[in-house]
Amino acid sequence: MRTGVWCERALRNGQVETGVRLSVDSAGIVAAVETGTQPRPGDLVLDGVVVPAASNAHSHAFHRVLRGRTHTGGADSFWSWRQGMYQAAAALTPELYEELATAVYAEMVTAGYTSVAEFHYVHHRPDGSPYPGHAMELALGRAAQAAGIRLTLLDTCYLAGGFNEPLADGQLRFSDGSAGAWLDRLKDLRHSFEAEFDPAYVSVGAALHSVRAVPEDALQAIAAGLDPDLPLHIHVSEQPAENRDCLAATGLTPVQLLHRHGLLGPRLAAVHATHLTPEDIQLLGDAGATVVMCPSTEADLADGIGPAAALADAGARIALGSDQHAIIDPWLEMRALEHGERLASGTRGRFAPADLHRAVSDAGAAAQGRRAPGFAPGTSCDLMSVDPASTRTAGSDPAQLALAATAQDVTAVVVGGTLAAERGRHLRLGDPGTLLASAAAKLDAAVREGQP
Repeated sequence: MRTGVWCERALRNGQVETGVRLSVDSAGIVAAVETGTQPRPGDLVLDGVVVPAASNAHSHAFHRVLRGRTHTGGADSFWSWRQGMYQAAAALTPELYEELATAVYAEMVTAGYTSVAEFHYVHHRPDGSPYPGHAMELALGRAAQAAGIRLTLLDTCYLAGGFNEPLADGQLRFSDGSAGAWLDRLKDLRHSFEAEFDPAYVSVGAALHSVRAVPEDALQAIAAGLDPDLPLHIHVSEQPAENRDCLAATGLTPVQLLHRHGLLGPRLAAVHATHLTPEDIQLLGDAGATVVMCPSTEADLADGIGPAAALADAGARIALGSDQHAIIDPWLEMRALEHGERLASGTRGRFAPADLHRAVSDAGAAAQGRRAPGFAPGTSCDLMSVDPASTRTAGSDPAQLALAATAQDVTAVVVGGTLAAERGRHLRLGDPGTLLASAAAKLDAAVREGQP
C-alpha cells in the first residue's frame, strides 16, 4: 500500500520545483514522482523547501560528551584531546552506551541526518575480555532503532598502539588480538545483526582504525579474508605524525600502504585524508574511493584543511561526517567544506551548492552501502524541509540554502516516508538536549568512579 509525501517546494538536481508529490511504497522507497500537483487526502505535507536528508558518513557517538570540554587555552592538541577521549571510552558499559548513543542519534535526526556510519571500536570490557553476545554492538543497534536513524555499524579492527608499539592499557578493550580473531567476530556479529534488525535500517560494515593501529601483516590478512561486499572505512593521514611514522616504518605513506595491499577501491572510504601527497590524491581518485571529510572536527582538532577539490578533480567521491560531534549540523558541514577550500585556495565556488548537497547526502549513503535519499524513484524517501524565511535564510535563493541555512532552520525530518522530527524535537524521544544531559551526567559519574 502506497502513501504520499507532498512537498511545497523541492530542491531536485539543483533546481527548485513546486508541488512535488512522492508515492512511497511500504518499504519507504520512492515509487513515483509528480510535479505541479496538490496534496491528496492522507498525504504527509512538507512546507518550505525540501531537500534530500543528510547521510552522516563518520561518527564516534561517545565523543559527543567531549563537546565544549577540551578547550583549556593551554597546550591543546589532537593528542591531548585523545587522552580525554580515552577516559570517556574507559567508562562505557553497554547500558550506558545505549543511552548515550540514543541521545546522540536523536540529535542527528532532529538536525536532518537519517543515516549514520558509526565507526565503532569499543568492543570489549576495559581489561580486553569480551562481553557476551556482542553486547556493545547490539547496544548501538538498539540505540539507532530507538532514534529511527539508519545505522551502518562499522566494526573496527584495532590491534596496535602505533607502528611497532603494543596496545596501551586504555586501548585493550578495542582489540581482538589478531586480524583472524577480528574477522571471526565480525562474521558472527553480522549473523547476530541479521537476526535482530531490519537491514534496511541497521546493518554491519567494516573499518580499520588506521595503519598505525593495524600492522602490515594484518592488512594483508584482512585484504585476503574480508567479504568484498562490505563497505570498508579507515582513518587516513589525519595527522602529519601518522605520515612520518608510516614512512619510517614502511617506506610508504598510509595511502600507498593501502594500495600495496589491494585495499583501495570503490568500497573504501578514507576518513579525513588531510595530509596527502599528489601521488596519494591520484591513487584515491583512480580507485574511485570515497573521502570522508569532517570539517567541523578537523577545525576543532586543528588537523588542517584537506585537499577536497583536488581529490574530487582526481575522481574521488567526497562525503561528509560529524565525527566527534563538536557540532551536529549537516548544513554547517557543507558550508565548512566550501569555506575550507576558499581559505586554502583564495578562490570562491570550489563546490557549487548542488555539489555540497551530493556530498552530504548521496555520497555518505553510498559510503554506507545504502540507497541515496531523495526524490527519484528507487531512492529512500528520507527528506528534510527547511524554513526559507528564517532569520538566517530570509531572502536567500532556495537553490543556495547550503550556504545560508543551519540545523535550526530544519522544520521536519522524514525517514522512509514517515515523519521523525519537527522543529528540533524528536517525535518519539522528545528533546534531545534532555536525553544528552542525562547520559552525559551518568558518564561523568562513571569516569569519576574509574579514576584512582
